[in-house]
Amino acid sequence: MSNEVTAFGNAKLPAVATIAARLKRNVENIASVGGCILKFDKSGSWVFGPNADETEEGAEWAVNPYSFVHGYIAWGEGAPTGEVMGSMTEDLPEVGSVPPGTGNRGWEHQVGVSLKCLTGEDKGMEVRYASSSTGGKRAMQALGLAVAEQIGADQSRPVAIVTLEADSYKHSSYGKVHVPVFDIVRFVGLDGPVDADAGVSPPPVEAEQKTAATSRRRRS
Repeated sequence: MSNEVTAFGNAKLPAVATIAARLKRNVENIASVGGCILKFDKSGSWVFGPNADETEEGAEWAVNPYSFVHGYIAWGEGAPTGEVMGSMTEDLPEVGSVPPGTGNRGWEHQVGVSLKCLTGEDKGMEVRYASSSTGGKRAMQALGLAVAEQIGADQSRPVAIVTLEADSYKHSSYGKVHVPVFDIVRFVGLDGPVDADAGVSPPPVEAEQKTAATSRRRRS
C-alpha cells in the first residue's frame, strides 16, 4: 500500500497546512473532479459506474485531501441541468440563473470529494462522490472535519483511509432512511504510511453512530 496514494502528491498543489483552516470553516457551514461516479443509493448500497455496480464490502479507500469541493447543482427530470463546483478551500462559487428545465427546487447545495480504492477487486480505481442530500452532506461534514483536525495535529498524515459503510434511521413520513458513512480506519501520508503497521486512529465513535451497515453483495 505504500505507493498507492502517491498520485495525490502533486508539486503544484498548495502545502497541506494551507487547507486545514478553510476546509474546517467551510464544512462546518455546509470545478467538478474527474473519475468514475460513486453513489449511495436508497437501499443503503454504495454503487459506481453506469451499471450501478456495488463496491466491495470492506474495501479500503484513500480520500484525496485536496479534492474536497462544494457548490451547487440543479436537477431536471432525473438528470442534472447544471452544476457549479469549486474547491472547499475557497468560498462557495457564484451561480447565475437557474438553467432551463430545472425543477422547482432550483439550485441545491452540493459537496463532493475524490477517493481511490486501495484494496480488493477495484484496487486502483478513482471515483468522485458528490451529494446534495442531508445524509450525504452530514457524512461529508464529518469526514471533512476529521481531515481538517488531523492536518492540524499531524500534517505528515493528511490522507484518510476509509471503508464505505451505511447507517439508517426511522423517518416519521418516509420510514427507514439509509445514510452514508465514511468509516475512518487510519490516516497516512501522501506517499502512504511511514510504517506499514503505523497509523493514526480516529477518535472512538459511540455505538449508536456505528450501527451495522446493511449487508451488501458483490455484483455477479
